Amino acid sequence: MFKKYLLSGIVAVSMVACGNAGNDETETTASSSKAATAATGRDQIKIVGSSTVYPFATTVAENFGRSTSFKTPIVEATGSGGGLKLFCSGLGDNYPDITNASRRIKASEVERCAENGINDIVEVKVGYDGIVVANSTKSDRMELTLRELYLALAKDVPDGKGGLKPNDYVNWSDINPALKNTKIEIMGPPPTSGTRDAFVELAMEGGCQTFDWIKAFKKTDKNTYKAICHAFREDDGFIEAGENDNLIVRKLNANPNALGIFGFGFLDQNGDSVQGSIIDGTPPTFENISDGAYPVSRSLYFYVKKDVVGKVPGITEYLTEFTSVRASGEDGYLSEKGLIPMNAEEHAQWQSQVLALETLSLN
Repeated sequence: MFKKYLLSGIVAVSMVACGNAGNDETETTASSSKAATAATGRDQIKIVGSSTVYPFATTVAENFGRSTSFKTPIVEATGSGGGLKLFCSGLGDNYPDITNASRRIKASEVERCAENGINDIVEVKVGYDGIVVANSTKSDRMELTLRELYLALAKDVPDGKGGLKPNDYVNWSDINPALKNTKIEIMGPPPTSGTRDAFVELAMEGGCQTFDWIKAFKKTDKNTYKAICHAFREDDGFIEAGENDNLIVRKLNANPNALGIFGFGFLDQNGDSVQGSIIDGTPPTFENISDGAYPVSRSLYFYVKKDVVGKVPGITEYLTEFTSVRASGEDGYLSEKGLIPMNAEEHAQWQSQVLALETLSLN
């Protein structure tokens, strides 16, 4: 059952009429809305998924509700993995129509969707995001390498003798004497989060591969490689802080020595109180993320069930709003929320294929 929340994780605003009562376009939209509602039993788009994409989705949903005759979509932050699990569980009123994701959908998730009758999925690329490792502005900005991040976070670390040992690094200075002599305390997302998936791929693997003998396992023994590079330490050096990135920001302000892992959008919105660490010599800025210079950058997506188009009112119109230049273009209103937009050519290409409802292909 799709769970409704009536707290901050939900955007639910009353329907706003668009245009004059006598306008033919408004009457046509309202008529098609009623027909779709009759076919599905509900008249509101349901969206779940990534906490990183959440602020962008809620902004579009609010604008959509104000500027059309459709109800504002319900948006819930469940994490990318949790959202895709709900999305792929079935068709009908009890399941979400759209799921946001801060990573691309996996082949195994597409298979799960197919097992539950969801065969046609429309993929929408939103733009780009950087994953930051931030701390309070009350402390000095950290300058870290991917190797140092891996050594701070990994469950097991190289022992200097060609093997591994349980991670016994307590302070940052234990990893590198040039780093500050304070306790390693890093708050990050849970396994259901797309931010965590992307951080593992970009940061943990990036640091892990600086050890040649571990990097070799990627070709010879993938299971061993993943066990070494993907596993987080299980002591208080790493703390799972849930899907609420705003909570991590608040905890960083309460503990100036701690670091937190979350999307650039939240850093951008809270720049007066938190700052992003410099990674491999590159700070997390809008420009560095958009051109790929920042090493922990990723693409953001959402996925739509093609079966609900024409059944749940407003799906096509929501896609039109989200992919519009005014929303997700280079100077769109989502950039004010921290989204790193695609360039004009790439944006036009995605807009075209989304509005044509092209079906997802992972090839």
